[in-house]
Amino acid sequence: MTNNDVLRAVRYILNIPEFRLIDIVALADCEVSREEINVFLKRDDEEGYEECDDALLAYFLNGLVIYKRGKDDSRPPQPIETPITNNVVLKKIRVAFELKDTDIITIIEKSGLKVSKTELSAFFRKEGHRNYRDCGDQFLRNLLKGLAV
Repeated sequence: MTNNDVLRAVRYILNIPEFRLIDIVALADCEVSREEINVFLKRDDEEGYEECDDALLAYFLNGLVIYKRGKDDSRPPQPIETPITNNVVLKKIRVAFELKDTDIITIIEKSGLKVSKTELSAFFRKEGHRNYRDCGDQFLRNLLKGLAV
């Protein structure tokens, strides 16, 4: 999935306006203008569309965790992870929405896909681990759609 797709999907899940997206990015100590957000929310066939870069999406995902769970002053701010992969998005969504393995499996199964707990844990492993597996676009898209429902 593109960074813009993730941004639009999370906005739809939370049912929030553009200015709230700006606030979420600001929670991760990054500033973005309303014009920039509007450009990123456009479809790729619309005039004025621009791709959201990995750094901005990383700040947005870190801000999303703070927005959903609250800021933990006892811990240092999370560094941004780039490049953004589907696995990174999956991890951040899992933390932000406080999803357990069983929650994710239930959401995915409602979309018609099957995933075992072992397959799911492979998405959360460190890249380079022998059991690491790339999260596909279809899996992430179905999880985001399931969260919207």
